[in-house]
Amino acid sequence: MNYLYKISLVCCVLTITSCKKSFLDLSDPTKKTADRFYKNEQEFQQAVNGAYSSLQDHVNSQYVFAEMPSDNTTIQLNPSDRGQTDRAEAFEFWNLTATNVNISELYSQSYNALYNINYALLKLNDVPGISEKKKKQYQGELQFIRAYYYFNLVRYFGPVVLMTEPLENSAEAFKTVRSDEQVVYNQIIKDLTEAAASLPARSEYGAADVGRASKGAALGLLGKVYLTIKDYPKAELTLKEVLTLGYALVGDYAAVFDPARKNNIESLFEVQYQGGNNLGEWSSFIYAFAPRGSEGAITGFPTSRPQGWNIPTRSIINEFETGDLRKAVALKEGYTNAKGEFIGIPFVNKYNHPHTIDGRTDDNWPVLRYADILLMLAEAINEQGGPGNAYQYINQVRTRAGLKSLNALGQEDFRTAIRHERRVELAFENDRWFDLKRALTITQLTALMNAHGQSEKADPTVDRSGVSFSPNDYKFDGYEAFFPIPDRQLFLNSNLTQNPGY
Repeated sequence: MNYLYKISLVCCVLTITSCKKSFLDLSDPTKKTADRFYKNEQEFQQAVNGAYSSLQDHVNSQYVFAEMPSDNTTIQLNPSDRGQTDRAEAFEFWNLTATNVNISELYSQSYNALYNINYALLKLNDVPGISEKKKKQYQGELQFIRAYYYFNLVRYFGPVVLMTEPLENSAEAFKTVRSDEQVVYNQIIKDLTEAAASLPARSEYGAADVGRASKGAALGLLGKVYLTIKDYPKAELTLKEVLTLGYALVGDYAAVFDPARKNNIESLFEVQYQGGNNLGEWSSFIYAFAPRGSEGAITGFPTSRPQGWNIPTRSIINEFETGDLRKAVALKEGYTNAKGEFIGIPFVNKYNHPHTIDGRTDDNWPVLRYADILLMLAEAINEQGGPGNAYQYINQVRTRAGLKSLNALGQEDFRTAIRHERRVELAFENDRWFDLKRALTITQLTALMNAHGQSEKADPTVDRSGVSFSPNDYKFDGYEAFFPIPDRQLFLNSNLTQNPGY
């Protein structure tokens, strides 16, 4: 599929997956046209499963958009192949343009997925034989996923095209306009509020449905939305509802990310992957994150060729306090090669687990965790006049990390403590860029980014192998807080406008 709605309207296809032992046990994808689909509940459930499957495509590259523009990660350049200079590398050095292929793919993938979700919601009441209880669940699942897509889109692009129903004909696609951010947020809130009312609690799902969106996932994401738009009373109220649903911190931080402990008691929602087979549902994050040249020293497969993306910066390495048990789980500061030499190139370690097939890992991607809920709740309380009883929430997270509890902080110092705690607790989970944009003014964000950039230019975390910096590298002008609308979309639809600065 290609740009926005055009091809979707012509082809109107859905990715279909089969249900075996669970909704994750997927067969090779097939496609059916929409007018010959939705004939019974089984087919509708397959359409819902297809919406989950699209999240894999979305999450696979989110580190490029949500970690690399921040001070958390950098890249290991490949001096013999500069083909990514104006693609993924542009996010690291803030050299984005409207022709960036990664942005175009993000935009198109998101809207193609949204089209399929909207079409499924439109068809829900026409499918015979579905009980009202199941209809509510399916609707809630689709609304949750739609809200998640729009939440990312509005944070990446600002005003975006808002569609809650499929277009009737291709001509309508050329008339779409960007909706104000508040309008988009209103729809996200509506979707998540209704999803929270419709979805079962996680404990109500059977074994075959573990990993589906639940009431807790909808409330957790809604709380994050309220926090983002600075509606702190509603954020506090919503996040406290999550506390009543049976979630808890896993005792061992490493176990949170262990594929053998998927969808554990701390997990509100994670994107599901399945490795160890040929079904096409595997993840491969460690192959993207391990340093180039490490071959099998990290992945375990000597023939592998890791890519060196999303390399932890000295800034995040130094952010961890002495004795923080999370550091060794989140990252490694280097690896030992086949010759027994230590190579001091850091790498993200959270998604590094044994697997049986080269390139096909079993790691899920965490979207919402209970630790995130606790830290957001502490932040929401503090923003309403000071820490008050917020210590009990942040200190749960710190205690698990082996750190001393906080107390007797003023509001500003508590803000600093929350930003620090979120950075290390949620490191490399695609939160840092959004957290910075939420917590800082544009002036503050610009100052922080440029200071980070100057530090990297003066002493790069990873040796650049002789590749010089360009004059525009690490020059953040503020407007880059939002990504550009892809130029192809502007060409296809003259009603769309570009973000300032691009």
